[in-house]
Amino acid sequence: MKQTMRRLSLVFGLTGLCAFVYLFDAAQNTASIISISSEVSSTTGVVPFNKSSGNYEFPPCDMKYMEYTPCHDPRRAMKFERTAMIYRERHCPAKDGLLRCLIPAPPNYKRPFAWPQSRDFAWYDNIPHRNLSDNKAVQNWVVVVEDRFRFPGGGTMFRGGADSYIDRINALIPLTDGSIRTAMDTGCGVGSWGAYLLNRGVLTMSFAPRDSHISQVQFALERGVPAMIGVVGAHRLPYPARAFDMAHCSRCLIPWHAEDGIFLAEVDRVLKPGGFWILSGPPINWRKSHRSWGRTPEDLEKEQDKIEDLAKRLCWDKFIENGEFAIWKKPINHKNCINGQKSERTHAICSGGTPDAAWYKKIEPCITSLPEVSNEEEVAGGVLENWPSRASTVPPRITSGSIPGITSDRFLEDGRQWSERVKHYQDTILDLSAGRYRNVMDMNANLGGFAAALVDYPVWVMNVVPVDSDRDTLGVIYERGFIGTYQDWCEAFSTYPRTYDLLHADAIFSMYQYRCDLEYILLEMDRILRPEGTVLIRDTVEVLLKVQERAEGMKWKTQMTDPESGSSVPWKILVAVKSYWTGVDALETK
Repeated sequence: MKQTMRRLSLVFGLTGLCAFVYLFDAAQNTASIISISSEVSSTTGVVPFNKSSGNYEFPPCDMKYMEYTPCHDPRRAMKFERTAMIYRERHCPAKDGLLRCLIPAPPNYKRPFAWPQSRDFAWYDNIPHRNLSDNKAVQNWVVVVEDRFRFPGGGTMFRGGADSYIDRINALIPLTDGSIRTAMDTGCGVGSWGAYLLNRGVLTMSFAPRDSHISQVQFALERGVPAMIGVVGAHRLPYPARAFDMAHCSRCLIPWHAEDGIFLAEVDRVLKPGGFWILSGPPINWRKSHRSWGRTPEDLEKEQDKIEDLAKRLCWDKFIENGEFAIWKKPINHKNCINGQKSERTHAICSGGTPDAAWYKKIEPCITSLPEVSNEEEVAGGVLENWPSRASTVPPRITSGSIPGITSDRFLEDGRQWSERVKHYQDTILDLSAGRYRNVMDMNANLGGFAAALVDYPVWVMNVVPVDSDRDTLGVIYERGFIGTYQDWCEAFSTYPRTYDLLHADAIFSMYQYRCDLEYILLEMDRILRPEGTVLIRDTVEVLLKVQERAEGMKWKTQMTDPESGSSVPWKILVAVKSYWTGVDALETK
């Protein structure tokens, strides 16, 4: 009996010792992560580079790649035709043209201003270009003041500033009652329209091509405003159908009446039923403005007549024209539109295809079909709640059963799970409330639960749905009142270097490990991550060990830790912080 008791005591003692060692190790892990974050909290010095435990060492790229955008390279773009803006669309390099090096930051790069100060200021050293401040000086887009840029809120049509411009829109359509939450700004400039709409609870997907106005989108993202490189061209925009409550063009230079109206047909595809399209600038208000635009009244009147005709052919109603604004409204369903198709005044409804399919898919000059309705008063696809209730309400795409395998109960459980996960991130890994993080990307967003759990933090989230996902959930994300895009992670993302503070990657590497080289996904993450930015990667231990080895060769500081559910699950979280270094630092260390 005594011997048995001694054995039991030994077992309990060993168990207690193991538990103590595990808890001590977990505490050390957390302390190490906090240490990583604090160690790179100042841009006054260079953090020593990590040494890879394997053969994975990635040298700095040449300084000429400081603002490299792989799929929007101006030199490559000139090889493509100009019809329908094809040359400004995505054209990614072949595998033998991929860079296996780290994109350098400009000399004297500094951590961007925290939101909301970043809306109005950015460091000159971070985007050392004066083109916009010189070329658009009279329009007050951006002004250089000593060592920084100041954004007065001006624009080509924002003569009294973006706030005043938005107030005039608000007098015509409701912007503050929660019925309009998601907006799209084509040809966004430096993102001032989207920046000032944030005060009204409206989240805008701003985009502009990489063109002669260098770094428009880069300025927007530096300000902490959602934006990406893009253009309304021959291919569909990388967004689902029925995504936006409102679309906007303020002298965006898109020839809406050209190419058989395909550009406006694409706006129709991404607008929600009952959504608004706002046009300001030529040709609107041509009677008063034709002289300042340097065009004849006859030419402008003819252009507006063509736009009006296209809108009618899309079954839109002219909502109002007031001063510099013309606003059209998309119908809530296509009952009347279908009944009127015998008329030559109406576009045909697109036949076949998937309305949400948008990755390298060509636009068709037809009306993208809406879900069927039983009567003329029913909203196609279902009625959405006003913001902010919209974020947590089960979206119509799920209640209708259009997302395979996703029920209302599963959606609500996903929301509870991500609330728990984000609380774990906040409590043990990183402080999301301190203003250090503003631009966040969820690389595998699923139902948008991560973004929903962050809604009370001072961040915005670019929700990415990989084209390799087993189900298309981006429409659900938009119905919740968030924004996002489709993406193939074997290719580069449509943004400039150093534009995100935090990247969240849930099972991305498991998804892509047999499709393309993991190194190039990591190099793309490094390209778009700001110096001292953070990466959270959730995946299996086997995959994370491979990722960690390569990440340490990229000058990232890494630490593996347990998820919110503890150590008994087969996956972990890899936390990585990108070291601060610049092109000059790289040259000095060669």
